[in-house]
Amino acid sequence: MRGVRWRRVASQVGRSVAVWAVSTLTMLVLAGILPDFRLRSADGDSATDIAVTAAFGAGAFGVLSAVVWPLLVRLLLLVPALVLGLLVFFLNGALLLLALRLDPGERGTAAPETAVVVAAVMSAVASATGAALAVRDDDAYRRRLYRLSDRRRRRSGPPCPASPGTVFMQLDGVGHDVLLDAVGQGLMPTVARWLGSGDGGRPTHRLTSWRTDWSSQTGASQLGILHGSNHDVPAFRWYEKDTREVVVCNRPTSAAELQRRAIGYAGHGGLLAVDGASRGNLFSGGAGQQALVLSIAARRSRENRSRAGYFAYFSDPANAVRTALSFVTEVGREIVQSTRARLAKQRPRVSRGGLYPLVRAFATVVERDVVVAAVTGDMLAGRTAVYADLVAYDEVAHHSGPASRDAQKVLEPLDRSLALIEKVAEHAPRPYRIVVLSDHGQSPGETFRSRYGLTLGDLVRAGCGLPVPRRAEHTRSGAEARAAVRAALRIPVEEHGEQHRPTRRSEPIVLASGNLGLVSFPDVTHRMSKEEIDARHPALLPTLANHPGIGFLLVRSEEHGGVVLGAYGAQIPLADLDDNPGPLAAFGPGAADAVRRTHSFPHAADIMVNSFHDPADGEVLAFEEQIGSHGGLGGEQGKPFLLSPLGFSPPVDEGEELVGAEHVHRVLRRWMGESDGPQVPLESSEERAA
Repeated sequence: MRGVRWRRVASQVGRSVAVWAVSTLTMLVLAGILPDFRLRSADGDSATDIAVTAAFGAGAFGVLSAVVWPLLVRLLLLVPALVLGLLVFFLNGALLLLALRLDPGERGTAAPETAVVVAAVMSAVASATGAALAVRDDDAYRRRLYRLSDRRRRRSGPPCPASPGTVFMQLDGVGHDVLLDAVGQGLMPTVARWLGSGDGGRPTHRLTSWRTDWSSQTGASQLGILHGSNHDVPAFRWYEKDTREVVVCNRPTSAAELQRRAIGYAGHGGLLAVDGASRGNLFSGGAGQQALVLSIAARRSRENRSRAGYFAYFSDPANAVRTALSFVTEVGREIVQSTRARLAKQRPRVSRGGLYPLVRAFATVVERDVVVAAVTGDMLAGRTAVYADLVAYDEVAHHSGPASRDAQKVLEPLDRSLALIEKVAEHAPRPYRIVVLSDHGQSPGETFRSRYGLTLGDLVRAGCGLPVPRRAEHTRSGAEARAAVRAALRIPVEEHGEQHRPTRRSEPIVLASGNLGLVSFPDVTHRMSKEEIDARHPALLPTLANHPGIGFLLVRSEEHGGVVLGAYGAQIPLADLDDNPGPLAAFGPGAADAVRRTHSFPHAADIMVNSFHDPADGEVLAFEEQIGSHGGLGGEQGKPFLLSPLGFSPPVDEGEELVGAEHVHRVLRRWMGESDGPQVPLESSEERAA
């Protein structure tokens, strides 16, 4: 036992010396390249003196980075996350200048701007060297990963149970067929190995598709998955007449309210209520450990741990350097890709300028790195259940298209993230089962505005006899990453026109959620019926129903309770949809049930509008500025996936379908019970029988 300990110490000392030597060599090389960085006095020094200065500077910089850096980051935790990412470089440079000043010979000097560059390069080289030396050393690898874990939990927490924990990784927006295509093209070798594809290996996971609710977007799906209820979530954004406010799923105040309502409907705190961690999600799931969770981003208190994941990640300056370099690379990649698409005159295409390259880089680099680091820390801390969301693919697919090469290339680093989590599981203090799932897919197609030259709001105004602007205005996108960036910068997540109390209260409010539109009349306190709408605006419903870009409408009816309207005068009562689906026929099985469920919501809009859908190519017409969209019915947006270990029971019995986010929640609860995990209150015997 003593011999093993000494070998471990000797190995650690050897790696430290090797990193020190490489850092010293790096400093010598940089001193020879950069004119404002020198390691000798003005009178000149021997090569030995220069080497000693470099060795001292490299050693002092390494010690300061290890000792002082975590304290600096903790002090700066109140700084907005993206600002902290920029401060990393300047603080790192300051540590280098301090290290040079500590040299007794006072030979080393550097201009402040040069010190920033030198410190960044040395941090990256030292990190890469340490990682390379630790590749074949499991103990070293484990110790390296432990720096990302919750030190307080490891120091004072209870002993880790022997029962398996569960990690739920959500790949936002990745549809079932997109995943299979990526596996077939070799873009996701980790997932391919789990499925036993290609190399003839035995599968360890099963792949199941499931069907979303009508509102096929992260707000509805993740709320249902994490909290067991997405009742009364008709879309990504909707107008509530009782409060005269617009609810937006990616607004922190709205997310907090939706979470509160879901807890009331479900009767329990959520999937992660017992020893759970929520990372990068819209909602907490009841977890005690939260990082980058939108529903708590609006709070200002000691209990607000929505940004704790940033400290865990940026406490290592090498992490910050790697992420920053990857961030810049991703910005450049987006600029090149968008320029190429514009020069090739690709269609469909949406604007990808302005701040979008930065938003994309945040989603595909910063959010991914910080969330994965938080998950690895949770696993090494032995938490029982972890749920994390990676939004990279969803953000790129919105602007490049779900089947585009741009979006497909994003799947490769996501697969590497899964491989890292699998590796961490081998070193965790308890066994872990990894479940991968998506909250929705995406459907391709050009925007409603680009095809017809007007927005849904323009069409509604025309049907109401109101003046229509000569030029159609852009409709804001509801992509999750933009809200995550705003939350990281502590900028209120509000969108133009969404929190208004209209001065002209007779004018309709028109909101878009992908290819789902909602029309509400704010001066009427109840949900208007078809008869009331016809009496007030006789041309409105026929104008919408007969437009070629509209698939169907849902309105309340005094005679039938609710009706679906389509072109050529189609009017099908909800009770008759099973026998006569009418305009819903193009939207596949389950459309009628999804429409009937949404009709029962207290905050369903006066008019629910679903765009046209072409079953032949799966295209829809988004009412937002997205060429890959989700939010309504039609195509792959309603067909996400669930990838689960074979050690769990099948999600559903043979011949059954997995329908709705609430059903997925019940499956995940059952699996946690099979792992002897925390028992979220199970449904009643009547519910189980149903």
